[in-house]
Amino acid sequence: METGVPEPGKSRVGYADSLFRSGYNCAQSVFAAYADLFGMDHRMALKMSGAMGGGVGRMREICGAVSAMAMLAGLKEGNDDPENEEAKAHIYALVRDMSGRFKEKEGSLICRELLGIEGMEESAKPTVRTPEFYATRPCARLIAEAAEIIEEVLLEREHE
Repeated sequence: METGVPEPGKSRVGYADSLFRSGYNCAQSVFAAYADLFGMDHRMALKMSGAMGGGVGRMREICGAVSAMAMLAGLKEGNDDPENEEAKAHIYALVRDMSGRFKEKEGSLICRELLGIEGMEESAKPTVRTPEFYATRPCARLIAEAAEIIEEVLLEREHE
């Protein structure tokens, strides 16, 4: 198991935060904190979710933490049969439930709205991580909120 990963049955909210504070983006931090529970190794989880950060490729669209929740829902309960309409409806309903919980708490699913900025970033280059970055961005709170929803909905237990 990856160093720092909590033991099975323990909350991973703090682990998601530690991934973020070590330099991973919002989507990576949430997705990689839980992906092993659904059969994906840590390195692949980081690679797969990396493009979703910054509101998908730093375009400031859907929040990366929300994208990670949807991807984790797919790993756990996703549909792999194009004929199974019931399974399609189930995963869509699950993602809507999780996203609705996030939006109810945070007010939006859109990265730029959550950050209070206008439009897409001009550059794809990520912002340098400094103490000021972490102090002024709501991302750590948003990551924690997404992680709590994952634990409440996908892990079906109260977080610690």
